Amino acid sequence: MMTLGIISKAEAARYMGVKGEPDKAVRELLDKYEPIVRAKLRPAYVYRETEVSFTADGVQIAGMNAVLTGEDIRRHLAGCGRAVLLAATVSAEADKLIRQTAVTDMAAALAVDCLCSAAVEQVCEHAEEEIFSEVDAPFRTWRFSPGYGDLPIALQRDFLLALNAQRRIGLTVTENSLLVPSKSVTAIIGISQAPSAQELKRGCESCNMRGRCAFSENGGCGRKN
Repeated sequence: MMTLGIISKAEAARYMGVKGEPDKAVRELLDKYEPIVRAKLRPAYVYRETEVSFTADGVQIAGMNAVLTGEDIRRHLAGCGRAVLLAATVSAEADKLIRQTAVTDMAAALAVDCLCSAAVEQVCEHAEEEIFSEVDAPFRTWRFSPGYGDLPIALQRDFLLALNAQRRIGLTVTENSLLVPSKSVTAIIGISQAPSAQELKRGCESCNMRGRCAFSENGGCGRKN
């Protein structure tokens, strides 16, 4: 468990599809619901440091039964001998609050939904800070999740099993590989001894979501890791 800080309303506005400065109506919605969302959510994360090896079939992660397949993950982890598996959630309270708000006000429900999405990003950023204050990582990649690029989303279940995430933070997955609670993330972060080509050229041009990201037309997401 962790304490959630003030949620970025600027990021929530971008999730809402706002380009540039949000108008008065959007600002008022975010101002009203940010403290409500922050009070309701129960963020938590788990992680596991593990070893990475490359085979003809794909990328093998120690402690995970499935092989990570696809050229995108192979490129992403190139040069990495270790990795951190991460699962994070803001709890089922997010889904509950979104449903309750939608009963009376769909615009407010959208604001709540996007604040919850911004909250998940905050949890992941905070988790990385804590993890890598303890885990030696001369260089590391940004987070890469099942469903990115050509990495199958069906690997969600294997990520959760490797982390024992259901027992530890209540995170499960549906038959369609959707995480429950929905405002949750699984990801792998590669660790290397030297900067990779992607590490040296951060930003949209080197991102595996380039061309498929909702933020790309609005200057990018600003992610550093």
